[in-house]
Amino acid sequence: MTLTIGVDVGGTKVAGGVVDDDGTVLARTRRDTPAEDVGKTRDVIIEVVGELAEEHPVAAVGIGAAGWIDAHRSRVLFAPNLAWRDEPLRDYVRDAVGLPVTVENDANVAAWAEFRYGAGRDADDSMIMFTIGTGVGGGIVLGGELVRGANGVAAELGHMLAVPNGHECGCGRFGCIEQYASGTALVRLARAGARQEPRRAEILLDLAGGDPDAIAGPMVTAAARHGDEISTAAFAQVGHWLGIGLADLTQLLDPQVLVVGGGVVEAGELLLGPARETFADHLAQRRLLPMAEIRPAELGNTAGVIGAADLARRAVPAGTGRL
Repeated sequence: MTLTIGVDVGGTKVAGGVVDDDGTVLARTRRDTPAEDVGKTRDVIIEVVGELAEEHPVAAVGIGAAGWIDAHRSRVLFAPNLAWRDEPLRDYVRDAVGLPVTVENDANVAAWAEFRYGAGRDADDSMIMFTIGTGVGGGIVLGGELVRGANGVAAELGHMLAVPNGHECGCGRFGCIEQYASGTALVRLARAGARQEPRRAEILLDLAGGDPDAIAGPMVTAAARHGDEISTAAFAQVGHWLGIGLADLTQLLDPQVLVVGGGVVEAGELLLGPARETFADHLAQRRLLPMAEIRPAELGNTAGVIGAADLARRAVPAGTGRL
C-alpha cells in the first residue's frame, strides 16, 4: 500500500490528509491560509506536510491549489485569491520536505477524486464535473486522464459563453455561464425576485430580516425547501443554465458520467431537477442514444485532499510504495 499526502490550498484554509490506495483519509490536519503572504503560505503547506509525514510513511505529496497551474504541474501561474504569481511551488515544497511533489488545480483534483472514488467511480473512460460555488469551475477526464491542455489551464468550464453580451464576468468577458449557473447568480436572482414580488418571497425575506440585500445562498436553499416561490424559481433558473452547459459539453465530448459538485449542489433536486429537465430537452435528438447520467458529487470537502493525494501516487515510480 502506498500512502500519500494530499493538500488542499484555498483562500482561507490549508487542509491536508494522509490517503491510502482506496481513497480513505487516514489522518487530517488544517491551518488558516495567510493568503496575502507568499512565503508564509508556502511555510504553512510545509508545516501541514511535515506534521502528517512525521506520523505516517508517505511516498509523495499532491497539492491542489486554487489557481492556474503550468503544464508541468510545478508552478502556480496565477491565483486569484492568493498572492502567488508564477510561483515555483513544487520545487520549493519538494526541497523542504524531501518528497516528490505534484501541483494541480483545485477543481481538477476534486474532479479526479470523484472519478476515482466518488460519483464517477464506475466510469472507466470519461467524466465531466461542474463545481457550482461562488463561481463555476470544473474538470474533464477523457481516456482515464485529466484534460489539462497544452498550457495546463484547460477545463475552465465556467467561462463558456451562455448569453452573448450578457452579464459582465470577472474574467473580462460578458455572458459567461458562471454569471448564470453559480451561487452568485442564485443570490442575484433571489434578491431581484424578492424586491419585485415580495409576496412570493415571504419565507426568504423573513430569513433575511426583511432586507433583500441581506439574502445569502443558504437562505435561498432553506426558503426553497419550505416552498418559497421566488427561491424555487431562482434554483430553476440556475438549474436551467447548468443543464444547457452540461448538454453542450455532452454534444462535444460524450462522457460516461456528468457530476455536479460544490456548495450549491447541497440543495439536491432543487438544482439538479431543473438541470436534468433542460439537459434532456436540449438533447432531444439523442434520446435513442446512450447519454451520460447527471449525478451529485459524493466526496464533499474531502475531494481536494483525496484527489491531490491520488494524483501524487500516480506520479510515484512503481515499487516505491511503503507499508
